[in-house]
Amino acid sequence: MDFNVKRLAADAGTFLSRAVQFTEEKLGQAEKTELDAHLENLLGRAENTKQWTEKIMKQTEVLLQPNPNVRLEEFVYEKLEKKAPARINNHDLLGHSMIEAGSDFGPGTAYGNALIKCGETQKQIGGAEREFIQSSAINFLTPFRNFLEGDFKTILKERKLLQVKRLDLDAAKTRLKKARMPDARAAAEQELRMTQSEFDRQAEITRLLLEGVSSTHAHHLRCLNDFVEAQTTYYAQCYQYMVDLQKQLGSFPSSFSNNNQSSMSGGANVSVPTAPMSASLPSVSAGSGSLAAASGGFSELRSSNVSRKARVLYDYDAASSNELSLLADEVITVNSVPGMDSDWLMGERGNQKGKVPITYLELLN
Repeated sequence: MDFNVKRLAADAGTFLSRAVQFTEEKLGQAEKTELDAHLENLLGRAENTKQWTEKIMKQTEVLLQPNPNVRLEEFVYEKLEKKAPARINNHDLLGHSMIEAGSDFGPGTAYGNALIKCGETQKQIGGAEREFIQSSAINFLTPFRNFLEGDFKTILKERKLLQVKRLDLDAAKTRLKKARMPDARAAAEQELRMTQSEFDRQAEITRLLLEGVSSTHAHHLRCLNDFVEAQTTYYAQCYQYMVDLQKQLGSFPSSFSNNNQSSMSGGANVSVPTAPMSASLPSVSAGSGSLAAASGGFSELRSSNVSRKARVLYDYDAASSNELSLLADEVITVNSVPGMDSDWLMGERGNQKGKVPITYLELLN
């Protein structure tokens, strides 16, 4: 292999000259050419952009995938340029468990049917989450990563080259100061003009690249809008799924509805009677007649002042002192009181008296 000895010696001499210049600047023994204020500001802005982009990207990745082991595995697949295997998210797992439990308890029971409906909704939310993660990765994370691995690396390369050109310029200035002989001064002046020209050219290249960071900010702003839109769509879908689920569960007798409605009412003293979810639901075909008859019986009772016997269908814990606690299958006396809410009756059991919800009662003939 042939070596260009002169070129090698020249490169070694240039490297040594830069090293000497850098060391003397650090020791305060040599002058240092300062960059203009505008270029310094651009360099500072580029560095801040790089740091905040890294931090935002890292926290976004944590938001989209909280599990650090999964993030590490995805990073390895990305570096190997292989597609990561599809994973079932937590909503899918919860939905699958609920559906299996509902099938085991029986779709014909209120609890089993409700579990199946909740499981299906959880799987819908899982699908919306996957779409959100995919959209955010493509429209938000990828542009940020492209800046760090592309544009900013180019900026670093040109900035490093600018530093080299500055060291060459300052070394030429130092040699000109030390030159005594006319020939040496002429050579030093020519070298200074050349290094000054190279430095100015490199400074201009670096400045143009750094000013391009403004375009990067504008592009990242568009990506941020895309990310916010993806979040809005995701949360809107989840909200709609849960509203639909709530409507479906509203057709079930549900003991927890009273607690939710009480907390949402801001402490109001109005209680909404509900029946526990564990109750069996009558079928539509067989139960429609009995439900209509029961409704008619309560309507007649409310329009008259007579008392009727009623069987308690489910246990009920009184929510206030003016209500009466109930035990399933016991028989109590009920009657209507003028001005009372249509969902309630006045119940009596021996010496005890209080309001009872009609959804927990079955009138006896």
